[in-house]
Amino acid sequence: MKTALITGAARGIGLSTTDILNGQGWHVIMVDRAETKLFDEALSRSQVTPLCYDISQPQQVDTMIAEALSVRGQIDALVNNAGVADFGHIEDTTFARWRKVMETNLDGVFLCTQAAIPALKASRGSIVNIASISGLRASTLRVAYGTSKAAVIHLTQQQAVELGEYGIRVNSVAPGPVRTKLAMAVHTQDIIDAYHDAIPLNRYGSEAEIGQVIAFLCSEQASFVTGQNISVDGGFESTGIGLPSLRA
Repeated sequence: MKTALITGAARGIGLSTTDILNGQGWHVIMVDRAETKLFDEALSRSQVTPLCYDISQPQQVDTMIAEALSVRGQIDALVNNAGVADFGHIEDTTFARWRKVMETNLDGVFLCTQAAIPALKASRGSIVNIASISGLRASTLRVAYGTSKAAVIHLTQQQAVELGEYGIRVNSVAPGPVRTKLAMAVHTQDIIDAYHDAIPLNRYGSEAEIGQVIAFLCSEQASFVTGQNISVDGGFESTGIGLPSLRA
């Protein structure tokens, strides 16, 4: 049985990807720093191992990988999904807020990948980094978040180039607007309508739709795919050069 390690696995896209890979016969090591939520979700699932760690902390990352290997003996796929969002104007974004975003969204991807390389060499495994459409198209209030995700996309290419000689594939997924509980709680009807107008498929995506693409990239079906960023966004990236009213 293959083993995937997913960070930020206690909710959202990480949890959905856990369920999809479980259904495909994978054992999933679920990593999250929200201990209660993590263990609650793990209790209701089979073939999972919950590990509570903060992937922004180098020492914790090393310990996490060591524990994962002690439990399972191998890592066949690493999904760097953990992330934080902080939306605010540039002039209101303090350096502390900037660093809080970067240390999880970017530093965490770097640290987890680096720590997992020996195991992934042995398995000739796969890495999937979760970026965002905000890393491809600039928007207001996303100076830290969008910049971190743009860096993840470039880091993915750097990793793919260097790790390809070991047979390790590295790709990123850039979700567009996703219908999560959090998004629906904070998006007004005006915001929802605006997104629908700007997305050619005229709707939000689902966590499962993102998870299916992640699972594909982890699988042997993507055996010759590396260094790529796949936007799972209903066509949202493609509309950056035209106003919805003109397209209509």
